[in-house]
Amino acid sequence: MKLITLLTFVFGPACLYNLNAQIKIEATPEKWNAVNGEATFDNGIIHVVNTSQKTALIWFKNSNFEIGSIELDIKGKDVTGQSFVGIAFHGVNNDHYDGVYFRPFNFRNSERQEHSVQYISSPEYHWDVLREKYPGKYENDIQPAPDPNEWFHAKIVVDYPHIIVYVNGAEEPSLKVEQISKNKSGKWGLWVDSEDGWFKNVTLTATN
Repeated sequence: MKLITLLTFVFGPACLYNLNAQIKIEATPEKWNAVNGEATFDNGIIHVVNTSQKTALIWFKNSNFEIGSIELDIKGKDVTGQSFVGIAFHGVNNDHYDGVYFRPFNFRNSERQEHSVQYISSPEYHWDVLREKYPGKYENDIQPAPDPNEWFHAKIVVDYPHIIVYVNGAEEPSLKVEQISKNKSGKWGLWVDSEDGWFKNVTLTATN
């Protein structure tokens, strides 16, 4: 029998509950490590600002995620080529990790919808390498297409080597791929490869 542990990051006062091993933590800078960016918390929302020319990562401290799911609400911008927001997981360090991210500006672009959600395995397999070597395999459209100007809900299921992405409660996955890296566990956090991004209601369900 699998033991399921729910880690819910609702970003309120820190407290521990025995029911379903649900842990709630306070969203302050002491709870995460920011790399190439800054993160602030206000009214339940984490705003990540990229302060470099590299990918901004907000790693949650003392996190070691193996298999399970990550759910959260995400908001980017409907500005072509200027909004890339998602999560990183199975992180070994700031360069080696797997990730799933979204391009909101492509959600309802009839000519670019197939590039709405993307899997990557850093540092060797970023989007450009994957698109060239495996066109259409590691990215896809989202149906029904979310409003690119509004919050959308994402559920990323990680069950090595399988990665399945659901958006806005859809029964059918928007993306289903096999993990490229051999990493089966590691740290996890928020991922922004543009000017900024917004996140809330972050929930981790770890299955051991």
